Amino acid sequence: VNLRALTSWVGIARLLAVLLSCLAFSLVASTGDFEGPYGTWCMFTWCLCFAVTLLVLLLELLELYPALPLSWDDFTSAFCMLAALMVFTTSVVFPSTFISSPCGGSKCARQAVATAASCLCFLAYALEVGLTRAKPGDISSFLSTVPGLLKVFEAYVACLIFSLLDRYASKAGLQWCVAVYSICFIITLLIIIFTIGRCLSYMPCPLEKMLVGYSALAFLMYLTATILWPLYGFRDSQRPENCGKDCLWNKRLGVTFLTIFNLIAYLVDLVYSSRMVFI
Repeated sequence: VNLRALTSWVGIARLLAVLLSCLAFSLVASTGDFEGPYGTWCMFTWCLCFAVTLLVLLLELLELYPALPLSWDDFTSAFCMLAALMVFTTSVVFPSTFISSPCGGSKCARQAVATAASCLCFLAYALEVGLTRAKPGDISSFLSTVPGLLKVFEAYVACLIFSLLDRYASKAGLQWCVAVYSICFIITLLIIIFTIGRCLSYMPCPLEKMLVGYSALAFLMYLTATILWPLYGFRDSQRPENCGKDCLWNKRLGVTFLTIFNLIAYLVDLVYSSRMVFI
């Protein structure tokens, strides 16, 4: 038994994440008010983070993880980054969707406490990301470096973009943007999977330079999408007066901002990858 898995700072952060995610989904489940796609997403996020983090703690406590056919450090680094992003999104989506104003009664109190627990859970995962991130000069797993963590961020933002896509088939410019989102997402996801599965070493070309080349190509592709999506998406289109959360105009505005976020992420990824390889 490796008690350091629970007593180290990383272990304490994981224990807090387990307790807080359990508290969040338990309180929301007790209210019975989590219907629809947004409620399902929130419950799925809390339950997934609770189950996987608890499993990670048990495997490290019993020292069973070396028997797994994967890179354990890459897996834990990628998951804590993904969990931080998912819980952050949930901490914004849940109160904005289910807590109404004015709010009173025991149900509202439980929803408010669940939101606070979700926010603290995000901070616990963010602390784990900070503690496990590779420092400059360290020899560590790829997904714990800044370019590796950015790969997880880029894939997650692409998933958010896909959830907002609607009615784009009528314009060639929008179709190109969707192709950019899809191609970059698939390649980034494959890099993450191959890294965790220890398969990148079998690549027949220099891996580091290939990743730099991909980051440069993805940045250029997202640059075109950043220009073309608002150009074609909002051409001859004004925001309707009654534009709710499912309004097409709002969805396209969300895709615009998410595209800019990923453009910046790929630029930072390119800079850090180039420094790691050439400097």
